[in-house]
Amino acid sequence: MRKEVRFAGFGGQGVILSAFILGRAVSVHTPMHATMTQSYGPESRGGSCEADVVVGDAEIDTPMVTHPDVLVLLSQEAATKHMDQARAASLVLSDVDLVHLDDDVAQKAHQLPFTRTADGLGRRIVANVVMLGAFTNASQIVPREAMEAALRETVKASTRELNMKAFDAGARL
Repeated sequence: MRKEVRFAGFGGQGVILSAFILGRAVSVHTPMHATMTQSYGPESRGGSCEADVVVGDAEIDTPMVTHPDVLVLLSQEAATKHMDQARAASLVLSDVDLVHLDDDVAQKAHQLPFTRTADGLGRRIVANVVMLGAFTNASQIVPREAMEAALRETVKASTRELNMKAFDAGARL
């Protein structure tokens, strides 16, 4: 089994952190393997950003995502850039308030209110964790318990409770 996941958005949305948490959940908390690569523009915030995770039940020979099975779109620029991949992906998740998808992609995508849900929790900055909750349920790539463990290990202790609430809210979406 090999699954390719691409998270795409803009810097400051937690795109790379999301991929890191997924990779940690897989490689530390399951018997599977994971690799992660990242790409971003010169701006640390606001520029184009993407992170790829390859998950497999055997050692991963190449970390490159060429045909994502799961595509997460968190900005319009990312959606425009990856629309052809979205058409081919088995699962597409997007932030309904930030991304407009072509009709053929929108029909099969899970367009969910990640940012709006995070705002409702009082901190927009946890929108990526809301997305991870939805991603975990929709993709079935990694068990929820593994993602929760990786999340708890990765975030600061002072934000752990908020992040766990965000993850749960996303899982309910």
